[in-house]
Amino acid sequence: MEHLLQIGVTGGIGSGKSVVCRVFAALGIPVYEADTRAKWLTEHDPSLRTDVIRVLGPLAYDAQGRYNRAWVASQVFTNPTLLAQLNGVIHPRVLTDTLDWISQHTNAPYVVKEAALMRAAGDGNTLDKVIVVHAPVALRITRIRQRDPQRSEADIQAIIDRQISDDDRLKLADYVLMNDESQLLLPQILALHTTFTGRI
Repeated sequence: MEHLLQIGVTGGIGSGKSVVCRVFAALGIPVYEADTRAKWLTEHDPSLRTDVIRVLGPLAYDAQGRYNRAWVASQVFTNPTLLAQLNGVIHPRVLTDTLDWISQHTNAPYVVKEAALMRAAGDGNTLDKVIVVHAPVALRITRIRQRDPQRSEADIQAIIDRQISDDDRLKLADYVLMNDESQLLLPQILALHTTFTGRI
């Protein structure tokens, strides 16, 4: 069977990676949202739930059985070891879920995987190419404040500071989509779509 081309899409908060993925989806390309699926799996996968409780204790879930995201974030935010242990149980489960999902889309010309955290293509993953969606920090902060007015600029800057730097992220890129409002985003995406469907 011919190898299914797997494209990763990443970018910092407010860069527009979700918008880019919506365009790919509108072009008929299957999109796997790793962060959304990870959240779903932590609530709905019984074995993962058991593993999360083993790492963090019963307070990781509320009385209704929902993943207690705010509490978990408060526990791992200042504890890199605990965060690594949590990621150590979640990431393998997401990888298995990704592979199951890919096996259901073998008729597609290619598939897209969206994730906030990503390594370079082939670096311990199944990706063939990585797209980085890039925008200046000031513009990203403006966008986030527009969609989430209760967040302060300091809160947003703290999130950006916790993510990998733009320079490090750009080192992962096989392709860069500039979403800085000085050039149109859609033609850039369509050009990549043409490249991926033509295997250029």
